[in-house]
Amino acid sequence: MTQFEIGAKDFLLDGRPFRIVSGAMHYWRVVPEQWANRIAWARYLGLNTIETYVPWNLHEPAPGVVSFAGGLDVRRYLELIAEAGLYAIVRPGPYICAELDFGGLPAWLLRPPMARVRSSDPAFTDRVAVWFSTLFAQLVDLQCTHGGPVLAMQVENEFGAYLPDREYLGWLVTQFRAGGIEVPLLTSDHGAFSRAGSYPGLLATMNFGTHPARAWRALAEVQPTGPRMCMEFWNGWFDHWGEPHHRRAPDEAAAVLDELLASGASVNLYMFCGGTNFGFTNGANTSDWAGGAYQPTITSYDYDAPLSEAGRPTAKFDHYRRILARHVGVPDGAPPPLPASLDERTIPLTATIKLLDVLDQLTEPVLANTPVTMETLGQNFGFVCYRFVAEGPGRSTLRVPGIRDRGQVLVDGLEQGVLDRAAGTTTVELDLPPGVVRVDVLVENQGRVNFGSSLTDPKGILGMITLGGLSVTELVMYPLSLDNLEELDWARADAARADTPGPVLCAGHFEIDEPADTHLALPGWTKGVAWVNGFNLGRYWDLGPQRTLYLPGPLLRAGANQLWVLELHRLTKPEVRFTASADLG
Repeated sequence: MTQFEIGAKDFLLDGRPFRIVSGAMHYWRVVPEQWANRIAWARYLGLNTIETYVPWNLHEPAPGVVSFAGGLDVRRYLELIAEAGLYAIVRPGPYICAELDFGGLPAWLLRPPMARVRSSDPAFTDRVAVWFSTLFAQLVDLQCTHGGPVLAMQVENEFGAYLPDREYLGWLVTQFRAGGIEVPLLTSDHGAFSRAGSYPGLLATMNFGTHPARAWRALAEVQPTGPRMCMEFWNGWFDHWGEPHHRRAPDEAAAVLDELLASGASVNLYMFCGGTNFGFTNGANTSDWAGGAYQPTITSYDYDAPLSEAGRPTAKFDHYRRILARHVGVPDGAPPPLPASLDERTIPLTATIKLLDVLDQLTEPVLANTPVTMETLGQNFGFVCYRFVAEGPGRSTLRVPGIRDRGQVLVDGLEQGVLDRAAGTTTVELDLPPGVVRVDVLVENQGRVNFGSSLTDPKGILGMITLGGLSVTELVMYPLSLDNLEELDWARADAARADTPGPVLCAGHFEIDEPADTHLALPGWTKGVAWVNGFNLGRYWDLGPQRTLYLPGPLLRAGANQLWVLELHRLTKPEVRFTASADLG
């Protein structure tokens, strides 16, 4: 049993001054078979603590349906941290940002009538209360006061930058305490937002990437006494599709870390190891954050961190270890083992199925007279196909206001244009052949906004569809989570051919002797999603900057393996590559 307290100047561990030297690593962004190795690298770097958020949306995908299994086993993750001799900081939100879809809030909160999230609205707080009671039951005995590794927890996240509701913040504090959370509670904000986001009795911490002295001056205006901590030292950054990959020079970042530690403060490296936005879990930015533009985050969450997405130390790791050796000391001995790498090879894709031909095998259609959002359809992630019939011949303008986020428009299965929220494209000129034709608008949810005042971000089509100025009032909608591709009859698939128009599902098989890490490269492919042995690796897009998808070795098996790829636009060459190194642009 350990006592962790907030002193007048220092953190106190069993009454003695204690400096937190922590690193962020999110358990859901690393496959569980690799948790122990990544934790060992944190200890070797010289960290004494690991920090993690808790993603409510992934743990509770539907109201009352909660999972702590597999990659969501937060208890096991914290136990491994303890077994490595490290402590933990847990940040359960309920809002966490983290560049995660909807900032970690469940998509089902966006079903009409929508709850006012991050507020005292009972439609929101009632659900938070149920979730917290379930979560805290998992965490109570892992607090340091019960012999576990958890030193502290954070209430909400960067709340001062939102629309501060003091009543809500106070209500959250009561939920933590009522749920048996005894350890100190913290808040975190950046800059001047600290004043609005702080709360009496909670230690305010700061988030920044440069100028520690300036940050401490801002913190002192809010909190004159107490230990100083940078809860998020931004030693790298995340990427959006279509922008350059963010890199931060190791020596420059190390110099700021040196200054931060020299000030006597505690620190949490954000990130120590970033990991991956597997599946459709990435978030997006817009409005006050991105100047009005919608910008979805890429699949990789490498973050230019000291430990790479693939669990390998970078130059930044070496710089940091030297600095930590000088300030707090680092372990002696050899470093942990590096993950093994698979030999490079080309994987042929041998079978294809047109996605629009098998909608009824993948989902149940829904009929409506107006478009229905993804959330109203009971779906969290993926695509929705909106289908209707029209009559040609001739040219006609299809108008789809409120596209969220990107829609391929296809007439009798052939693409005639793309609607794009990011580009502001809401119309496509259709060339309709004679007779009755089928029009499909395949809408991709590219990630819900995760930060700022535009946090409420339902997906699908939010307005009325018109064709030639007339409303389309007879729709068939197909919600496509694409988590059941194994149900397709691949035995009846077509042979894969170059220049096959999309959207097309492609399948291939390959054999390996021993599972090991690799990266999936798709040169010549345009945009889509890839799965290995049924696990969704995430999205690819030739827009960049990311050019490869990380494929952790534990997802492979000795012998036969299965690969599926959904190409939205055109299959130019039915093959992919396994490469030893990442290409993040």
